[in-house]
Amino acid sequence: MSSPIPDARPEPDQVLVDIADYVLDFRIESSAAFNTARYCLIDALGCALEALRYPACVKLLGPLVPGTVVPHGARVPGTDFALDPVQAAFNIGTLIRWLDFNDTWLAAEWGHPSDNLGGILATADFLSRTRVAAGQPPLQMRLVLEAMIKAYEIQGVLALENSFNRVGLDHVVLVKVASAAVCTWLLGGDRQQIINAVSQAFVDGQPLRTYRHAPNTGSRKSWAAGDATARGVLLALFSVRGEMGYPTALTATTWGFYDALFKGQAFRRSRPYGSYVIENVLFKISFPAEFHAQTAIECAVELHPQMLGRLDSIAKVVIRTHESALRIIDKQGPLHNPADRDHCLQYMVAFALIEGQLSAAAYEDEAAADPRIDVLRARIEVVEEAAFSADYLDPAKRSIANAVQVFFADGTCSEELLVEYPLGHRRRRAEGIPVLLEKFRKHLARHFSPARQAAIIDSSLDVRGLGSLAVNTYLDHYLP
Repeated sequence: MSSPIPDARPEPDQVLVDIADYVLDFRIESSAAFNTARYCLIDALGCALEALRYPACVKLLGPLVPGTVVPHGARVPGTDFALDPVQAAFNIGTLIRWLDFNDTWLAAEWGHPSDNLGGILATADFLSRTRVAAGQPPLQMRLVLEAMIKAYEIQGVLALENSFNRVGLDHVVLVKVASAAVCTWLLGGDRQQIINAVSQAFVDGQPLRTYRHAPNTGSRKSWAAGDATARGVLLALFSVRGEMGYPTALTATTWGFYDALFKGQAFRRSRPYGSYVIENVLFKISFPAEFHAQTAIECAVELHPQMLGRLDSIAKVVIRTHESALRIIDKQGPLHNPADRDHCLQYMVAFALIEGQLSAAAYEDEAAADPRIDVLRARIEVVEEAAFSADYLDPAKRSIANAVQVFFADGTCSEELLVEYPLGHRRRRAEGIPVLLEKFRKHLARHFSPARQAAIIDSSLDVRGLGSLAVNTYLDHYLP
């Protein structure tokens, strides 16, 4: 006998309510949060500009139907495109993420909170240009920074104790959830509409991590976040138009997210939403590489001078690392494309030992054709260090430690170099921010005149001045 269908809709799941209440009601008082959001913004936009140098990325950009004209369309930095907010979110999000060089969050689940900027910037810019055309004031950049802080917090806090990768799901599910919440708010949505949009994000069907792992690693991992933030915008637009939500999207027996996709587990959350995530976010400052490898590459670059003239005599390289790195980027065998290479710890360390640097170009076919890389890669041993794994998960430390040592055929060896915290870690902020700004300036210089570079930098580096700028005015600085 079938179960009766309830006549009344249940109260929404507490997870949905908590997200909506946070987005609507939490007042951000932290100056550190706004300052860090400013750095996250310019770093992400710099990464987006750099990605325009790669044809595999550029071919995905623009309107779905060539020639489509969108009145008051959202602008895509570095391009002439003016698009509807959904397609603009895909374009911006894909550019930001393409080179694996934007900010990162590591916990039980990892991800890249600036992925949400695709949806946030597209929504805020489209609204601003539409309002200006109607004789109304545009949105200000402070609202963008606030939306960033809240999107980072939703994605990051849910990632602290809930591992989506362990059930085969990709972390961009959290981008979709966070983008749906804050973009509904930017669109003027009320509490119920935010709940509806977030519920839609959870019932939406979630991407598998297939495209991030051998033997299927591929370029979708570089546009998956753009897809997720764009989907968040679409669901936000539907919700503010009155589309219904699904109150027990998570907890419904059999059909809810927990039973269908999370092995019956409920989400755990041990800290309230605030501004913790953006204040502790990890910047990729030195290397466009999967973040679990950042400290290993630092070690390899420092060891490079000792390798000169001795590459052929290397017997083995030992990397002590943490469990998450073993699970995600410890790869043996053939590597078929750039997406494969930038998620292979052995490839990244081998390249850095040989060349003394690692750039996005290191993953392209031309660079990978160097036969020395695979010879050295085959001699690299990767082992777990239990203490590194424990410190990675310790909320008081959140280290991302790697140690590298090179052994030679004559029985000699290098010293073992250990780096616990990468340059982009909060514990190295004072050291890292000047390098982050230099990274941004380098990306600007490849696209804009000195006068335009100066205008962008001047408008970006003062948080109060940036906050008071109209969104469309600020983004116009990035147009060709």
